[in-house]
Amino acid sequence: MRLRRSSGVLLHPTSLPGPYGIGDLGPEAVRFVDWLADAGQSVWQVLPLGPTGYGDSPYAPFSSFAGDALLLSPELLRRDGLLTDAELERARDGRGGRVDYGRAIPAKESLARLAAERLLSSGGYAAELDAFGRANAGWLDDYCLFTAIKRERDAAAAAAGVRDSSWNAYWPRGLARREPEAIAAFRAGRGRELALIGAEQFLFRRQWDELRARAASRGVSIVGDLPIFVAMDSADAWAHPELFRLDASGRPIEVAGVPPDYFSRDGQLWGNPLYDWERHEATGFEWWIARVEAALSLYDLVRVDHFRGLAACWAVPAGRKTARRGEWKAAPGTALLSALRARLGDELPILAEDLGFITPDVVELRDRFGLPGMRILQFGFDARESGRGLDPGNPFLPHNYAPGCVAYTGTHDNDTLAGWLASASREERAFIIDYLGYDPPDPARALVREAMKSAAGLVVVPMQDLLGLGSEARMNRPGTTEGNWAWRLGSLPGPGAADRLRAMTRLYNRAPAGSSAAAERAVTAPGA
Repeated sequence: MRLRRSSGVLLHPTSLPGPYGIGDLGPEAVRFVDWLADAGQSVWQVLPLGPTGYGDSPYAPFSSFAGDALLLSPELLRRDGLLTDAELERARDGRGGRVDYGRAIPAKESLARLAAERLLSSGGYAAELDAFGRANAGWLDDYCLFTAIKRERDAAAAAAGVRDSSWNAYWPRGLARREPEAIAAFRAGRGRELALIGAEQFLFRRQWDELRARAASRGVSIVGDLPIFVAMDSADAWAHPELFRLDASGRPIEVAGVPPDYFSRDGQLWGNPLYDWERHEATGFEWWIARVEAALSLYDLVRVDHFRGLAACWAVPAGRKTARRGEWKAAPGTALLSALRARLGDELPILAEDLGFITPDVVELRDRFGLPGMRILQFGFDARESGRGLDPGNPFLPHNYAPGCVAYTGTHDNDTLAGWLASASREERAFIIDYLGYDPPDPARALVREAMKSAAGLVVVPMQDLLGLGSEARMNRPGTTEGNWAWRLGSLPGPGAADRLRAMTRLYNRAPAGSSAAAERAVTAPGA
């Protein structure tokens, strides 16, 4: 895949401003798309859009296929006659600031359920609902069942003071193992509940498709994110336990993580179940193909998070307290990507998150399938990250970027540029000055400019770095489970910020060709 010289912004929808405690897919999202287009940007990158689970992380969703009902826009539900002005007024959260998930989740879930009730009662969308159900039959029924059971079991666990209410720890044996009689008994009398969960998914997809169409009309492609692993407590693991390394009781034999690295001296113990790759290969990677196709129905491009796990993954025996003791286990990345290529075509619309402990086999896999990799500018100036001091040969320094890579000033896991600069060592700050050739009054803005002027085919800048925000605006701190994913904009940047970004984008030849961005795309096939 060949990257057209272009640029974009990383901002998850939850970080958008708005009056309901959490960003959503409504008017502010539309305004943001228009702001991107006015600023000459070709890409909007988002984090995973699935229903968030433990720690509110979008990287541990309850489903690899479903959408997060927290992102439903109350304004759009009102527009469609599914909520009233009074209901929206009662739901308004005037505090602003960071997302308070403890308040936002029950408030938004209540609105989503009310809208779904009215949707089903009206009968006005019956044909579209039926078509949605048929198109998503491969995952929707399992997700609705999983969610309905989980809600009941979570409530029972809370009443009993039980902390772990996951399906393989607290559900009755028959439901945990999907025994037909137990599933049939649960379904009895719960048809309406299951239909409501499905209706919420229909509403999510309707709003997302509308927003994506708006982005396409303004020449903005959407880059999504595919976590390589699934959550243990997910519809994926419950519905398809045979595809994972689980024992007879549904407990993981080994779990995923990464060894000690830049972010954590003990490594990162993610706890996701590992794949039974032999079973996946025996099915022709049927589940994986369906998962990627579902992602591409939402996004123009998909970034595969922890791409190195397709070459080999860090397997930690279940029960370990840290990820220090594990081993690398091979994965059939070549066979999987070949199967995807056979289904999707030679030009796979996939970006590879090739960060961390990268070995030659990972590079070979990425390059064999022509997948753009990532470069993180912040790592180029961080003496700790490079492991060899400040080295002009560091591949993360802008002069070492190639047209086939995607450059970021930082990711959702990094501190913001301004936050990192505030804690940078004297040596690191001196290296930045030497690299730039002058002492900038605003180092964060100067480093953004370095990324934009580099040879990287696509440059994506987190909104926090565009605005020069400090550590208070950091999205995630790897290895921690509290206080993450909560940062929000107080308001969208004004036209002045769009003008400055557009000018820089044009100066470094990243603006869409012609006067209209609507005809442009950030990615084209070779020869286009």
